Amino acid sequence: MVDPGTVVNVIKQARDRRTGPLVLELDLTDGIVETAPSDPLTAILSMRRTHLRDVLDGLRRARSDHRVRALVVKISDGIGLALAQELREAVRGLRDAGKLTVAWAETFGESGRGTVPYYLATAFDRVHLQPTGEVGLTGVALEEPFFAGALEKAGVQPRFAKRYEYKTMANTFMEKSYTPEHEESSKRLVTSLGEQITEGIAAARGLPADKVRDLTDRGPLLSGEALDEGLVDRLGYRDEVYADLREEFGEEAQLRYVARYNRTQGLARRLPQPGRQDVVALVNGHGPIKLGRSGRSGPLPGSGAAMGSDTIGAAFRAAVRDDRVKAIVFRVNSPGGSAVASDAIWREVTLARKAGKPVVVSMGDVAASGGYYVAMAADTIVAQPGTITGSIGVVVGKAIVTGLLDRAGVGLGSVSDGEHARMFSATKDFSDSEWERINASLDKIYDDFTAKVAQGRDLSRERVHELARGRVWTGADARESGLVDELGGLEFALELARKKGGLAADAPIRAYPHTSPFERLRPADSSEDRTAAAARFNGWGSLASVAARLGLPAAGPLTLPGSWEIR
Repeated sequence: MVDPGTVVNVIKQARDRRTGPLVLELDLTDGIVETAPSDPLTAILSMRRTHLRDVLDGLRRARSDHRVRALVVKISDGIGLALAQELREAVRGLRDAGKLTVAWAETFGESGRGTVPYYLATAFDRVHLQPTGEVGLTGVALEEPFFAGALEKAGVQPRFAKRYEYKTMANTFMEKSYTPEHEESSKRLVTSLGEQITEGIAAARGLPADKVRDLTDRGPLLSGEALDEGLVDRLGYRDEVYADLREEFGEEAQLRYVARYNRTQGLARRLPQPGRQDVVALVNGHGPIKLGRSGRSGPLPGSGAAMGSDTIGAAFRAAVRDDRVKAIVFRVNSPGGSAVASDAIWREVTLARKAGKPVVVSMGDVAASGGYYVAMAADTIVAQPGTITGSIGVVVGKAIVTGLLDRAGVGLGSVSDGEHARMFSATKDFSDSEWERINASLDKIYDDFTAKVAQGRDLSRERVHELARGRVWTGADARESGLVDELGGLEFALELARKKGGLAADAPIRAYPHTSPFERLRPADSSEDRTAAAARFNGWGSLASVAARLGLPAAGPLTLPGSWEIR
């Protein structure tokens, strides 16, 4: 026989789940995924990861949900500066709506790497720190290796050409230290980023900027020091943070991850609606840019995402053909890559605008070199102050390993048919006629790149050349020079797109192209099928294998070297 008391309890629990107070949670330990990966294997592996759209949409919904009383976030070092700025904006929106926001961390950087996590935490009402933790607020630094000396000792001769003096990838292999232009560019980057972080912390914690700089110079700070200086509000462990929340909002308050909350709340919006709804299309472009289909940037599991021109082109064409799409947001997070693939994507952006679909670009942590190329034709470019962008330039070259082979006792024979058949061979230097071809290619790519920047950004060619020459900028500096139109994140870009498309403020967002796991696995029906064109790794053309062996950026000549995620 069923116990009536049990039935009543089940009904009461179900009612409480629908109507009781909520405390939203977000755990940043594993970072945030910007978009579902294109290849099926990585997509399955990332299913349990937190997605940026879920976080932003969930926090926006929570502003007007009377059940949501607070947000508690575990901070870690798993995200970059621009993404931290995006989350800070979302948290400020929640605070403005009267919701309590709490950040906690075991430590803000154990033995370093705490500047960006702490900067993010300062956007919250309260900052909690474990008593054994530290505030690793130590500033911004950029370390760049130069391999010329090591290559010389190894018997390897780098041969590169670039356009122009700020395109620093060639310096990595051809110089033993900074050139004046390279040092100038890098100094300005860290200065701009440092100013953003200092000013953000100062404003959030109610401290003078000079005080924050002094504390940064003293960092990392022990937990007690951080508490005394007003950098954190309380020292305590996780259980104490949550006990405070339960005491404040009652034991009946339910915990709910932001992503789970968003998907539950948004279920009704995803169900088929009567009539045809107008939408904003969201196209995601992440990772090195290459010809072919988006997927992993390398053949091994765990390789990062890659932006394929076929996939992005198909997404734009699908959005243009769909008369429900009134505007397009192109999210770009890429260090660049293949010049040809970048140009193919640029063309699709241009065609979308000609078809009457406004295009708004939202830049992530990095949108430089080829990543800027694909963005420059948009109606509006939106970047975070800490976004790494620009790098309008080009570099091509190879490393000659003949000396290394000689030292290793490796002989080499070769036969060829064609004056330039071994042009990109790693065992011969460029001939004069080959250098002529390389320089002709560099000039053409650079001239085409800068001409399109001038056209898209409404700048003179002379002004573009001043801003280009391969130089990297922060989003804040790029906004001042006109390379970027607005400062903000993905949510702001979506709002702009809705306005440009004449849509309501709550008009739905639809990802393009949407493919099911089955569609990703089945053979393509035609060259216009979304599943067409297997991924290829040929950004450098015939130099791809050499680039891979030498650790060069295999994506192509419009690539920003190194890792530029500021953490």
